Amino acid sequence: MNATRLLAAALIVAAISGIAWVSYDASAKADKKPASVSANTSSTPKTTTTVLPGHTNDAWKMKPFKLKGLDGKTHSLDEWKGKVIVLNFWASWCAPCQYEIKDLVRFQSQYGDKGLQVIGLGLDEARKLANVKRTLGINYPVLVGDPATNGDLLTEWGNDKQIVPYTVVIDKEGKIVYIHRGQLTQETFEDFILPLLS
Repeated sequence: MNATRLLAAALIVAAISGIAWVSYDASAKADKKPASVSANTSSTPKTTTTVLPGHTNDAWKMKPFKLKGLDGKTHSLDEWKGKVIVLNFWASWCAPCQYEIKDLVRFQSQYGDKGLQVIGLGLDEARKLANVKRTLGINYPVLVGDPATNGDLLTEWGNDKQIVPYTVVIDKEGKIVYIHRGQLTQETFEDFILPLLS
């Protein structure tokens, strides 16, 4: 009898979790404000197609962007051509983003010499992003995308729900091979990113 009750409780929790995710997506869709960015608090990774709204999966055919980095220089994505790029959209107020950054710092340290390049695209004020960079010891470039003027970047890169954290993985040839909504895990990194480095 106890096992039956445990199973019933587990099914109820699973059902509630699914409803929470659906409700979250529905509210995000109903409130389509380009400058509004929401945090993804679900631990369930959500993947989408690797073909972006511009009907391409070639990062070098995407509309180019130039953004100022926390280093004070203006950068464009093609500076890192030939590397496996992990383009990570985040914000300073997003708790899942900050948890994920700790792993991204570790990935960059371990695999940077093997061709990995993590790029943080912070959708926030430069001052706030710089505080997080300093606190978490971010060891990869952080570009500043002001949500008021760069809110369409998330949509252009396949994230019409404007949810962070959000990651786009680009292989050495420039092909977009993986899109991830939510926090990247070690397992996800090993399954989808690590094989691209060999």
